[in-house]
Amino acid sequence: MPLLSPDDARAVQQQFQEKITRPVKMIVVTSERDCMYCREVKMLAEELADLSPLISVEAYDLEKDKAIVDLYGIDKAPAIVVVADGRGEEPDTDYGIRFYGIPSGYEFMSLLDALNTVGSNGADMQIMPETREFLENLDQDLHIQVFITPTCPYCPRAVMMAHHFAFISPRVKADMVEAMEFPELSNRYNVYGVPRTVINEVVHQEGAVPEPMMLQKLKEAVAATPV
Repeated sequence: MPLLSPDDARAVQQQFQEKITRPVKMIVVTSERDCMYCREVKMLAEELADLSPLISVEAYDLEKDKAIVDLYGIDKAPAIVVVADGRGEEPDTDYGIRFYGIPSGYEFMSLLDALNTVGSNGADMQIMPETREFLENLDQDLHIQVFITPTCPYCPRAVMMAHHFAFISPRVKADMVEAMEFPELSNRYNVYGVPRTVINEVVHQEGAVPEPMMLQKLKEAVAATPV
């Protein structure tokens, strides 16, 4: 049985037709070991790919395809990496956009946004000039983890902002992490409410805050992270 209803599929297909202008690929990583929603994540990616000729899927196993999985820095499953697809004519472009856990419920919007952002080369992103300048001039890496749950209506805002930051800067990697699927990570970072954003494991932010506040947190993380 499909995960997307016929009405939802039609709406998403229309959205893809309007926004996506270049090939996009989802790298899907699953595992046969204690993976709660691996089957559903792969199904969701394939259903989305069926809605646009510009979207494709490559599926790998976390343990069996270690060389490929390590290339993308994936260490848990299920995972989705959204890249610009070179389709063999040029290398794929990895923007550091990651989903760990199933992007369902409200978080489905974040997956659509990632596909549309990469597929449109960032045409609809609204980022402040100050933030863009900061990101374009980064001289060290930033790892942003946004912990979410599918029932959180405020979480997509935090995830999409982090993914937009990653799209702009090759020094930024941004992960959506479904808190209930990865309880050990949630415990490590004291996730008692969502969204909770963790930057370089040294700076934390509760809630879906405005961009200027998140920019300040990025600057704090740069200052607090040894070069």
